[in-house]
Amino acid sequence: MLSQIEGSKAVADAVAQCRPEVICAYPISPQTHIVEGLSKLVKTGDLTPCEYINVESEFAAMSVAIGSSAAGARTYTATASQGLLYMVEAVYNASGLGLPIVMTVANRAIGSPINIWNDHSDTMSQRDSGWIQLYAETNQEAADLHIQAFKLAEELSLPVMVCMDGFILTHAYERIDQPTQEQVDAYLPPFTPRQTLDPDNPVSIGAMVGPEAFSEVRYLAHAKQMLALERIPELAVEFNEIFGRESGGLIHTYRADDAETMIVALGSVLGTIKDTVDEMRDEGHKIGVLGITSFRPFPQQQVREALVNAQRVLVLEKALAVGIGGIVSANVRTSLSGVQLRGYTAIAGLGGRAITRESLRSLFENAEADALEPLTFVDMDWELVQRELQRDQLIRRPGTAYEHQELNPGLVAAQLP
Repeated sequence: MLSQIEGSKAVADAVAQCRPEVICAYPISPQTHIVEGLSKLVKTGDLTPCEYINVESEFAAMSVAIGSSAAGARTYTATASQGLLYMVEAVYNASGLGLPIVMTVANRAIGSPINIWNDHSDTMSQRDSGWIQLYAETNQEAADLHIQAFKLAEELSLPVMVCMDGFILTHAYERIDQPTQEQVDAYLPPFTPRQTLDPDNPVSIGAMVGPEAFSEVRYLAHAKQMLALERIPELAVEFNEIFGRESGGLIHTYRADDAETMIVALGSVLGTIKDTVDEMRDEGHKIGVLGITSFRPFPQQQVREALVNAQRVLVLEKALAVGIGGIVSANVRTSLSGVQLRGYTAIAGLGGRAITRESLRSLFENAEADALEPLTFVDMDWELVQRELQRDQLIRRPGTAYEHQELNPGLVAAQLP
């Protein structure tokens, strides 16, 4: 059924159709509308049996999720940004215990300074936490990925993050093809947990593991992620058979068959990239797109096959690894080990800065001309940056740049050009 609805509402409805038995949540923008929508469905009795638990923090949300999943309940939660960081200890515990929790992360920048707008800093910080990470390009895909995520998590007994761009997707109204409950039930079987806590058969979970077995435990977590590389595309095929549309998978390419320049990205920015590529294709530019849906596990072989015939690759990233540069590009570079092509990294959209077609066109043309630095910052105000670097050299004392301006306005004004 086609509906013009908010992305958060589409995700809430899709999660509800997966019949979670426990939802534990703490509100933080921009994921709040998702858990609010689910709370309404529980309160009205439209989602039952389901226990909705209001917790006092994000750490508590993941702790409750661990407990409910370990007890054998299909479990869901959601968070963003600082909330994800607050629950990090428990995030690692959930994956280490092999618990099939599904969590939406409405991607948002990490402070300081405080910023509530979108980039991928939050989930990229947890790329090695042991969770599967799936990135949605559209609200339709965000809704579809949640249905696939529950099946994937429960088949492999691994937690899954579905990552959707905060505000850009969560608060956008789009036409969504909402599935029927019958379709979801046909795709997602009732939850049969591999392990459950039972008072009649008591066991300990999360016990200490010493050096004699810790490497083996970590390898088993890695091995499960490698199994996900095989299962994710299979689940996408099964999804298409029941729902009648392609969604999910590991990667997808766009106008890539004869591309000399390939643009790599993940998330909602792919839509703007594709529009820009369409314009350039009409003018004869040989340029294509690789969208990555599964960032963890990372599909090295598929990425290599998609890029190996290009002359150059530009990875557009919405997160910055301070001190080195690109995050996604490091994984792409590993996939292309031994392949001789020119590679560039562009950092864009940090803290919600708009990524425009005009900026992308200029960036792509410079990439085609091999006129880019290995690491490029899109739409950077270099005058501001240089002014602040100068100020930092003049005032050598603890505290933020803002404090320096407040304490020494005359000194700063007198010594700067």
